Amino acid sequence: MTPKPNLMRLAPLTGSRIAIAGGCGGIGRALVDACLLNGLQVCVLDLQASFEQNVLPPTVAFLPFDATDEAQVVEAFRQLENMWHGLAVLVNLIGFTDKKKPIDAIYPAEWDEVMAGNLRSAFLIIRSALPVIRKAGGGSIVNTASGLAAWIRPGYGPYASAKAGLIAMTKTIAVENAPLIRANVVAPGAVDTAFLRGGTGRPVKNDPGPARLDVAAYSKAIPLGRIALPDDVVGPILFLASEAARYITGQVLWVNGGAYMP
Repeated sequence: MTPKPNLMRLAPLTGSRIAIAGGCGGIGRALVDACLLNGLQVCVLDLQASFEQNVLPPTVAFLPFDATDEAQVVEAFRQLENMWHGLAVLVNLIGFTDKKKPIDAIYPAEWDEVMAGNLRSAFLIIRSALPVIRKAGGGSIVNTASGLAAWIRPGYGPYASAKAGLIAMTKTIAVENAPLIRANVVAPGAVDTAFLRGGTGRPVKNDPGPARLDVAAYSKAIPLGRIALPDDVVGPILFLASEAARYITGQVLWVNGGAYMP
């Protein structure tokens, strides 16, 4: 007899296996800590350079990959399947943006790089993860988009387009894989992490430099009065991945302190 799910637990069940793509970043490290506190088995997939900059707890498995490289993504999930023989939850945090530029000032190579790092990478990750989740009997996928996918601001054309595409792709995954696999999106506003300078693991040419956002001015425009911290995004991710959200799929959860209310 299948045990009755604990709908009061706002995180995956104790012992659940969760893979976090981009888990070495600011939100990722906060999510890893929360997963461990909730008794989850955690595997982080990220750049080797990001892992070396942000050492993970010793109980966390790590598989290096470049999410824009098809062969590396396939190999990482092959190793994951051999290690766990199934996966309950995939969280995809990978993404970055570059310097703010109007559309007509962006070179095609710059556009392609942002698309590859945000949308193509998500496609490659999910394409490899779906069979592993099916092997476990089903589960949940949580992608990370951005408020910029719908709340457009000048200078973020490639990033906004990629994240809007990620939302559409997630909805497609939800429809194609229901009822076995749920797929949802968390779309934060600005979060106080290294992402404000490009992203964890990005080349040095993109960071150092001043943050692309005036945090003080931004915070004044937020109804809740401050910029988001990584922990503010962790709860929504764990909720969407949990049995408490078992009737939620193909949805976007906007996490922005009230800045954008669709």
